[in-house]
Amino acid sequence: MNNELRILSVSQLSQYIKGLMDRDELLSGVLVRGEISNYKMYPSGHHYFTLKDGDSALRCVMFRGDAARLRFRPENGMQVIAAGRISVFPRDGQYQLYCVNLTPEGAGQLQIAFEQLKNRLQGEGLFDPAVKKQLPAYPKRIALVTSPAGAAVRDMLRILKSRWPMSRVLVVPVLVQGEQAAEEIAAAIDYVNYYKLSDLIITGRGGGSAEDLWAFNEEPVARAIFNSEIPVISAVGHEPDVTISDFVADLRAATPSNAAELAVPDRAEVDKRMNHLSQRLWRATAQPIGAARQRLERLGRSRVLTDPAAGIREKRLLLDYQSGKLLRGMERTLSAQKQRMGRLAAALDAMSPLKVLGRGYAIARDEGGRVLTGAAQVEPGDRVELRLADGSLACRVEERKCL
Repeated sequence: MNNELRILSVSQLSQYIKGLMDRDELLSGVLVRGEISNYKMYPSGHHYFTLKDGDSALRCVMFRGDAARLRFRPENGMQVIAAGRISVFPRDGQYQLYCVNLTPEGAGQLQIAFEQLKNRLQGEGLFDPAVKKQLPAYPKRIALVTSPAGAAVRDMLRILKSRWPMSRVLVVPVLVQGEQAAEEIAAAIDYVNYYKLSDLIITGRGGGSAEDLWAFNEEPVARAIFNSEIPVISAVGHEPDVTISDFVADLRAATPSNAAELAVPDRAEVDKRMNHLSQRLWRATAQPIGAARQRLERLGRSRVLTDPAAGIREKRLLLDYQSGKLLRGMERTLSAQKQRMGRLAAALDAMSPLKVLGRGYAIARDEGGRVLTGAAQVEPGDRVELRLADGSLACRVEERKCL
């Protein structure tokens, strides 16, 4: 036995320890429970984090291929069970867990992924009722983005044809479960929008497990529905099933059959309503037309139409009567005015100065035309005018005598 110690390089020692760990059956397939901390996702797609408990910590790495299969986004503080192998990273000589799968403790990873995406999209406003579009009342074209081979599409086609056969229905075939389903559904919704193939889109599938319905919980589908310019009805699974697409869509239907019922009106109900409106319209128009007809008949029997000249004759008689009445009134007024004028003329004549002059009186005026009422108003030598009944005299005052 050689007792001489073998000198190893750091790399050799690290590789030796790595080999021991890689050959250990327990370490090659280990499950580790712990709390995630220092979680980071690099642009390369690799995930780096630490699993810790109350006493220890374990470095972990999850490569891009394994991380792409995760349904949820790991977060600091999350309790998980990590599956993988323990090995040494030769560069720094530290052992770490090469994680191939993560499972959240408590709630399943699908539920956690659902809540994470729901909260994120809700924060971005994708569920806001204010941005939801109004569905057309009578859609001319409807696109069904669903599997062409399921019972759901047959039910929708049957109900749409029964309720409103005037609508043209286009089936856009897609996968509704599996890894490629979400991308196909999103691409089909974009396709219908790009070529404006319909007035309304129904997307969904029949019932199934949470994994079967998962395509409608994927972000690409949610964003395609939100960005659709055409209104979208989400019809996934049965009534208790709720998916992200239900929150984003303009209307959520409990089932695919319910979606077909919500998409179009019932022809029988429309016919019934049209008949009711027709009856109301007939009643609304028949009554005034009947009343107008009766009024027209009364007018037709009126004297104005049967003997149009009668009205003229009556007006002529009325005119003659009014003319005579006016003439008599004018004559009475004129007679009364003549009498009044005679009385006023007699009174005026009685008060006339000429009457006084006719009885031998005279009116004296000075040179300024002022009527003289007293002797003191003139002086001897002043000229005065005496107005008589038939003329006037120009006189000179010789002497003034005052009483």
